[in-house]
Amino acid sequence: MEFPFDVDALFPERITVLDQHLRPPARRPGTTTPARVDLQQQIMTIIDELGKASAKAQNLSAPITSASRMQSNRHVVYILKDSSARPAGKGAIIGFIKVGYKKLFVLDDREAHNEVEPLCILDFYIHESVQRHGHGRELFQYMLQKERVEPHQLAIDRPSQKLLKFLNKHYSLETTVPQVNNFVIFEGFFAHQHRPPAPSLRATRHSRAAAVDPTPTAPARKLPPKRAEGDIKPYSSSDREFLKVAVEPPWPLNRAPRRATPPAHPPPRSSSLGNSPERGPLRPFVPEQELLRSLRLCPPHPTARLLLAADPGGSPAQRRRTSSLPRSEESRY
Repeated sequence: MEFPFDVDALFPERITVLDQHLRPPARRPGTTTPARVDLQQQIMTIIDELGKASAKAQNLSAPITSASRMQSNRHVVYILKDSSARPAGKGAIIGFIKVGYKKLFVLDDREAHNEVEPLCILDFYIHESVQRHGHGRELFQYMLQKERVEPHQLAIDRPSQKLLKFLNKHYSLETTVPQVNNFVIFEGFFAHQHRPPAPSLRATRHSRAAAVDPTPTAPARKLPPKRAEGDIKPYSSSDREFLKVAVEPPWPLNRAPRRATPPAHPPPRSSSLGNSPERGPLRPFVPEQELLRSLRLCPPHPTARLLLAADPGGSPAQRRRTSSLPRSEESRY
């Protein structure tokens, strides 16, 4: 894969390792050094083009390797260049491999879930024009030595058929452990994993540690024994007898109100503000006819007498009222 800038001058070594910072590697002494911003921009261009070529080779809808993804994740990319082919003295890129550590939940051969953080193969691409020339094995072996891992310890993210055949041919990785995610692991992946010891082994280890360490341990606190549960009785009417018994309320609600004895001569009560006069017993109901008759027969008020004495004629209403009285009553006035 060729580029319009000098790849051989950008990557002095045959295999260059780049992290998320995408910093240009140290240049050879005696060579001219362009601006550092231009070098980083050239590196980003190479990574973007390699990601597009890898996505096209794997029939992916979008690239999974780009400069922006590299800067936002803690991944490492190994880039292999071709120093022999120097078209116009600029060099070329053969391929790359991207790796990174990820936390995964994987199933072992007993179908038990395990939380691990292995080194994962995230993307692997060799240009079509130079495949089957040993470049892929050279790049893969360099990555294994640099990361200090074995091939069976790797987890591969959605490997293609070409990659599976490559691993089977060069590293004899054939039997896989079925998973529920997109990662593929091979037999022997859990060989280096530290599984929890069995209960018998754990007890043996504890007894050996107690024999070596003579320090007395604190006595274990004994818990009180549980109470024996009695037989459960059915709910019957005899259990509800206590509901019929009147329970006396607590003090002071159990004190009955005492009626005060009225005094023989109650003191007169004032009719001033704040003191209401005492009410006497209600009078029996009087029919309307008897009430009208009593009004007609009742004598006039002393004030009315003075008015009648001053005005012998009186008002027409008064004359009508007095005319209905008996003669004996009129003779009084």
